[in-house]
Amino acid sequence: MALILVIACIVFVWLTSLFKILLLARIRSNKNFTLNGRAFRKRNVLLVIAHPDDESMFFAPTIIFLTSRGHNVQILCLSNGDADGKGNIRKQELYQACVSLKVPMQQVKIINHPDLQDGFGKVWNHSLLAKIIEEEISSHCIDMIITFDKYGVSGHCNHRDVHHGVCKLVYDTSREDIEVWELVSTNILRKYSGPNDIWLSMFWAMLPSNGTVQCLVNEQSRRSFIAMAQHESQWVWFRKLFVILSSYTYMNTLRKIK
Repeated sequence: MALILVIACIVFVWLTSLFKILLLARIRSNKNFTLNGRAFRKRNVLLVIAHPDDESMFFAPTIIFLTSRGHNVQILCLSNGDADGKGNIRKQELYQACVSLKVPMQQVKIINHPDLQDGFGKVWNHSLLAKIIEEEISSHCIDMIITFDKYGVSGHCNHRDVHHGVCKLVYDTSREDIEVWELVSTNILRKYSGPNDIWLSMFWAMLPSNGTVQCLVNEQSRRSFIAMAQHESQWVWFRKLFVILSSYTYMNTLRKIK
């Protein structure tokens, strides 16, 4: 009886949280995030990731939020995910996933550099990363960058190097015309709480922060599953479970670096 009650409570909280997410998707626009107090204009956003599938596993709420509001999203993937010799396959999977997220293939760039190879223990040169990112900024008139924070959500060294590469670019060039946001890493309990994390994420975003913290709700959670399913070489049981349980499927909390 006690077990049934516990299960019923978990299901109730889960469904209540999902309802809250759907409600927020209808009534909240997060104008401060893309407008920053100015009249509406299309933003040129560069999402910088480390591997094919990062965009679907971690950043789908952000991508969906931006594309649904008419902003121009460019995706720069700094490796082709060739750790298991499947680089060419994963490259095509990334293109397919981005199309399902409403990002055209021509707005996705995948780097295959000998010094930027996928893998734990592979150290990526921050100066090289900064140079590649700067080239993309110049090519597409980028005025906003979004990437991992210093922990990189999963702690993967490549994610963390991407963060440091972006920071090196920002602080070395002192560019004032670009906003930089990082995806906030959470502890393991929040990370695997699914939609339930909406309550803490909302509370944190509501604290006085001068607009430096934003909670973006996934208005179409199903598209996260569809996008991740395009990565067939990675779509094994534990990643399916991850997408269901991960709070990053349902919302992204972004923190402004600059």
